[in-house]
Amino acid sequence: MVTKASGGKKSGAGVKKSGAEKRTGAREAHFPAIEKKYGKPVKHWLAQLARLKTDKYPEQMAHLQDKHGFTRAHANALVMFHRGSKSSKRFDGPADYFAKLGPAQAKTVRAIFKAAREKHPKLELVIAWNQPMLRSPAGPYVFGVSVAKNHITLNPFSGDVIREIKPHLSDYVVKKYTFQVPIGWRPNVKLINAMVRARLAEVKANARSG
Repeated sequence: MVTKASGGKKSGAGVKKSGAEKRTGAREAHFPAIEKKYGKPVKHWLAQLARLKTDKYPEQMAHLQDKHGFTRAHANALVMFHRGSKSSKRFDGPADYFAKLGPAQAKTVRAIFKAAREKHPKLELVIAWNQPMLRSPAGPYVFGVSVAKNHITLNPFSGDVIREIKPHLSDYVVKKYTFQVPIGWRPNVKLINAMVRARLAEVKANARSG
């Protein structure tokens, strides 16, 4: 079962990933930048972690961040690699993701993406940041979902999109960039299509201005 984290942070939680790590999931994607920025080979820093008299993640992170000026992302890559986690990637693809959900969760998420792709068949279902997302042909993500025990969060990656579709959201829990639907939700096709249209229009406008 895949759930959204709540409460205390797990090792590596909330750490911004590099572009290479997002694509491959590999902790080693950070290593060239680490060697360039901190002036020593990765094996030097791994040896330091091995010599520490602690196996606690916060203390290992503090050693690199506080004593050596590491960014959180770089420290996390080294610490997690040292601890045996060679990749942040948890799923091989959408099918693997769905296989690890509960039946009701998987059915709801599949229905949401199906509703979106019926009107927009060119959207590609991918896994990014260990979550399922629809990606536009132009590249940017259109929306993604995050599954918790009792609800699913939909994220169009834009506060402007949420504001535009807000008239459709009176029955849902709404945040600045997201809204939540219950497990077992029958997708509101009008809402889903309004969200996708608004996000695609934003992507197109950003491409013109960029």
